[in-house]
Amino acid sequence: MTIVTDTPLTRRIQGKPRVVVTRHLMPGVEARMAELFDCTFNTADRPLTRDELIAAMREADVLVPTVTDRIDAAMFAEAGDGARLGLIANFGAGTEHLDLAAARARKVMVTNTPGVFTDDTADLTLMLILSVPRRLGEGSRLVRDGAWTGWAPTALLGSRIGGRRLGIVGMGRIGQAVAHRARAFGLEVVYHNRHRLPAALENMLGARYEEDLDALIAGADILSLHCPAGSGTHHILDARRLGLMKPGAFLINTARGDLVDEEALIAALQDGRLAGAGLDVYAREPAVDPRLIALPSVITLPHLGSATVEGRTHAGEKIIANIRFWADGHRPPDQVLLGWA
Repeated sequence: MTIVTDTPLTRRIQGKPRVVVTRHLMPGVEARMAELFDCTFNTADRPLTRDELIAAMREADVLVPTVTDRIDAAMFAEAGDGARLGLIANFGAGTEHLDLAAARARKVMVTNTPGVFTDDTADLTLMLILSVPRRLGEGSRLVRDGAWTGWAPTALLGSRIGGRRLGIVGMGRIGQAVAHRARAFGLEVVYHNRHRLPAALENMLGARYEEDLDALIAGADILSLHCPAGSGTHHILDARRLGLMKPGAFLINTARGDLVDEEALIAALQDGRLAGAGLDVYAREPAVDPRLIALPSVITLPHLGSATVEGRTHAGEKIIANIRFWADGHRPPDQVLLGWA
């Protein structure tokens, strides 16, 4: 492989770029990547160690990481100025596990796969919005454990969601898709976002803007989180804000575990101030606090928001396109870092 041109933005490569893929992807995606690139795949499908990631950064032109791969400034430094790495083609839309400033300093381009998991995550969110108030998790446990004694007029009484207020924190693609679905179930949708949506979009979604996040939290019967992780959203739902929630309210989190103070959430659930929670993400994944698992009012899922054949395949196809654009000396369609020096 020979680098023909080298600019701060792209590299035009003669021959096949060397690509390291950190986790097992869809078989069809890996087969196509193997045709197009000089690929190293993770056949064991285990998270790579820090040293293995650094070695990949030294040896590969392109690294394809996932949310399980944390790449920080120190790792860029250890890889050294002689590292081949020119592109991080991330699998997934979120990039909080990557030090974007360090990548910029090293003139390493970063791409992601936006939009491919919107409907999948919104569908899962709505499933939790329906399941948690109706206590479906508790009912499933009873049947599975052989403890169900039969139908009774007052057994496992849940709550209707029609007419309840759904508070959405973060009204990007997924938040909007959730609002669109929620309207069909008779939920009143109120949202908070850094920027208010255009009036026409609000009308289409049947959503009302609330500028004050505390007011949104205090008024919601069901609160659903859809903002990205980062320094500005770390523990955006802390003990104080959890205390603002209505007695008997429900929390749904299919975004990132870092958004919630997990200790404060457990306390609110244990003492009954919150009626339940539906969680697909956790503070210390893949570890899930056993106290959450033990609570019958909590549905705990293993980060399934994007877990569809269609979504994972589409994400892989986007990665292939981003690598091909970059290797041909063009700006990839899903570039994350802009404004290069």
